[in-house]
Amino acid sequence: MSALTAKGIVRSEWHKLWTVRSTWITLLTGCALVIAVGITMGATYDGDDAEIDTVVFTLFGTQLSQICLAVLGILVTAGEYSTGLIRASLAAVPSRLPVLWSKAGLFTAVAFTVCFVTNVVTFLAAQIWLSGTDKELALTDSGVLGALASSAAALTLLSLVALGLGALFRSVPGAIGAFVCAVLILPEVLTMVPFSAVDTAMKYFPAQAASALGSVARVENTIAPGTALVTLALWSAAVIATASVLLKRRDV
Repeated sequence: MSALTAKGIVRSEWHKLWTVRSTWITLLTGCALVIAVGITMGATYDGDDAEIDTVVFTLFGTQLSQICLAVLGILVTAGEYSTGLIRASLAAVPSRLPVLWSKAGLFTAVAFTVCFVTNVVTFLAAQIWLSGTDKELALTDSGVLGALASSAAALTLLSLVALGLGALFRSVPGAIGAFVCAVLILPEVLTMVPFSAVDTAMKYFPAQAASALGSVARVENTIAPGTALVTLALWSAAVIATASVLLKRRDV
């Protein structure tokens, strides 16, 4: 009966998250990419990219780690369907929804913590080479910690969308394809539509909203950072809510 309590469900999901190699591989790969790219950017800086925000400059690697985190989010949900473990999970929790919500909550906490710590480490490492240049900044300078935190939040919320897609499609390849097509490719295709209304609407798409975050200065042609954060939160909530409804209605 203890497994049916909220604490028991969360403990079970925590155990499942950390006892599979995919969690460690994707997280470590994502962290390594951000740090390696950040150090490379700092070590090779020659002044040519002076117009780029310093935090954005040092965190270019997050564009690569975004894929790693999205894949992890999908594996957290769709991975159980591929192994058949989902049957045992839902048999232990007949109400079903606490399983999905626990996965989403734990993943959010882990992803944000890992991303934020990685961002801070990357920023400090890059500053070893950027010291004395026009991109020299201290962690305590105005807006720096906020930019590092908002970048971590953007990556986390995008990955939470991927987690929801994993629950919706119940297939790892299908969810990855949906994430890449809907979140990464579709907005690029829509840029070719010659209507200002489309351009305005695109700013509220997940990837475009995420681009407004992670910068000390306001990014041009994007929505306000606060609006972007709310937009991403609404996207992830909408996908998780849809997955929740279908989880209750569909057979396993």
